[in-house]
Amino acid sequence: MYRSLALFAILLAGTGPATALTLSVSDIAARVRSSHPSLKAARLTISEALGRRLGAGRLANPVAGYDFQNQSNVSPQTSVFSIDQSFPITRRLSLEKKLTSQLVTAAELEVRDAERRYIAEAQSVAVRLLAVGKQQALRQQQTELAKKLSSFAEGRAKAGEVSKLDAKQIQLDTQRLRVEARLLEAESVSLLGQLRPMLGLRSEDALKVSGDLPPMVLPAISSWVKRPDYQLAQTRIMAAGTDKDLARAKRIPDVTAGFFASREMQDVTPDNRERTGFLGFRISVPLPFWNRNQGEIAEKTAAAERAQLESAALAVQINGEAGTARQEMETNASIVKETRDTLLPLAVEQSTEVQKAYEAGQADLLTVLRTRDQRLQLEAAILSAIRDFHLARIRYEAAVGKHAPAQTSPAVLP
Repeated sequence: MYRSLALFAILLAGTGPATALTLSVSDIAARVRSSHPSLKAARLTISEALGRRLGAGRLANPVAGYDFQNQSNVSPQTSVFSIDQSFPITRRLSLEKKLTSQLVTAAELEVRDAERRYIAEAQSVAVRLLAVGKQQALRQQQTELAKKLSSFAEGRAKAGEVSKLDAKQIQLDTQRLRVEARLLEAESVSLLGQLRPMLGLRSEDALKVSGDLPPMVLPAISSWVKRPDYQLAQTRIMAAGTDKDLARAKRIPDVTAGFFASREMQDVTPDNRERTGFLGFRISVPLPFWNRNQGEIAEKTAAAERAQLESAALAVQINGEAGTARQEMETNASIVKETRDTLLPLAVEQSTEVQKAYEAGQADLLTVLRTRDQRLQLEAAILSAIRDFHLARIRYEAAVGKHAPAQTSPAVLP
């Protein structure tokens, strides 16, 4: 019955009313932190690590025992009560506690790194959405210009002043622009479908990315040492060292010590029964002659060395990511400046003059279409370069851990 009710509740939740959400690019980071389903699951790894720390570094439970032996002709009736406790004579317990604390820090850093990656992914999709919207507006503008040229050519064709083939060619070109606009619309639908799950939305929920892209300003150069995965690598180095020390501490097994009390009773004669008893102490010391945990020590030593090399490799990778992203920003910014300030004004002027010449019968249709396509390509190139600048900016911010820096504490700093 309870399973049926739970299933009904899930189905009811899944068929709830659709929601509408409007976000700007700057709102993406906070929304991802609060609603990304994978982040909600990842945060439970911290609880798991805290649970492991709770049980680490504790002594094993003591062992209570009771032995009974009935009397015989040669031995008395004996009852023995005992309690034994094992404990290490090395630093094993403190090292276990230290290791689990470092693993808690590592779990927290893993979640922060997941936030960094998911935020960058969602922001990239949002930037592409805004860029597609700009491309759609550009196609709409070009379509309106094509319609005006088509109406003019159609009127001239009816008057016999231009070829009917020219009018049909312009109509065909107008339809081409409409198809390109529809393709951009399909791309927008696809991008929205990718973005919704990242924001914790269902496919039927309405989502709109509002606003505009920020100005193309190069961000300040930032240090990437607080990036979560780099701090995680440093924490793993320390954890590997602790794990190696723990393996060495296990070379000597635990010592066991205990107390016992015995009570004896013996029938000497039918009328005479003697009772006696005693207390004792015992200790058991293992002798590590054959096994000194050499295999685990070798394994943990290699793991510690591997953690060092992985951290160095990650530092090289992060440095490359940040440097490459910054170079891409600089390149795209120069492309936008050169195209917008130099090439596009020339293309606009040329397109306007050619269209006026065509209307005056001084230019052919092929020249008009070619100059208009050149202008469209330059305007589209500017939008693409602006998009690529902001995608590179997002990669740079992700490379330096801007939106999800690691918590600065002595436990994780190199």
